[in-house]
Amino acid sequence: MNFLEILQSYNLSVLNWVAMAFAIFVLGVSKAGLKGISIFIVVIMAFIFGEKASTGVLVPLLVCADIFAVIYYNRHANWKIIKKLIPLMLVGVLIGVWVGNDISEIVFKRLMAIIVLLSVGVMIFTERIKAYNIPNSKFFSGIMGFLTGFTTMVGNLAGPISNVYFLAIRFPKNEFIGTAAWLFFIVNAFKLPFHIFVWKTITKETLTLNLVLIPALVIGFFTGAYIVKLINNVNYRKFILVVTTIAGIILLFR
Repeated sequence: MNFLEILQSYNLSVLNWVAMAFAIFVLGVSKAGLKGISIFIVVIMAFIFGEKASTGVLVPLLVCADIFAVIYYNRHANWKIIKKLIPLMLVGVLIGVWVGNDISEIVFKRLMAIIVLLSVGVMIFTERIKAYNIPNSKFFSGIMGFLTGFTTMVGNLAGPISNVYFLAIRFPKNEFIGTAAWLFFIVNAFKLPFHIFVWKTITKETLTLNLVLIPALVIGFFTGAYIVKLINNVNYRKFILVVTTIAGIILLFR
């Protein structure tokens, strides 16, 4: 099939195309630093393509957006934190590959919602009592790293988990964004072979669709980067906390 035939094979309505372009625009905005809104992307894409198939459509676009974020925020990355989180994130991805075909979607969504909301509660608790030892402990970082890897593989839902961790360790805005950019670039690139060869959710057809959506991604990224510059550190933390809480509630009742 040629390029147009591949796109026509999806039988997408005009509304589907508009919703999908909006979702990928939001993905660009999210990767530029407005973290926590990725849940809305997952919901829209899952509605159009189905839960599992949508992950294959999204992952190459996530990697593309990660490249933009890495280039733009590279100097702000905290490699000490990246090295601490990456090993258990990769373990989480591998476990996610293994159980991804068997776990009930309803059970998964509810479990992730509970984890997200509990994590927000821990962050608020440590913020109130100034308990710096909790978020800086190896146990806490290990659990958050594993959950981030697992949830990103199974449903591209790692954003709320990683947001809570970065808020808990009190990262300033740019360090938050730069560190997250490198973490997710590494992890999303690591996920690609599993989507191609194990789950077979990335195909020539999905990559063709990705090419059409890249302009929306680019516009979204630079729009998001502009907006982030206008937000100070205090308001940025409040924004991430509120949006992450909303994401957990959406997951719980979705």
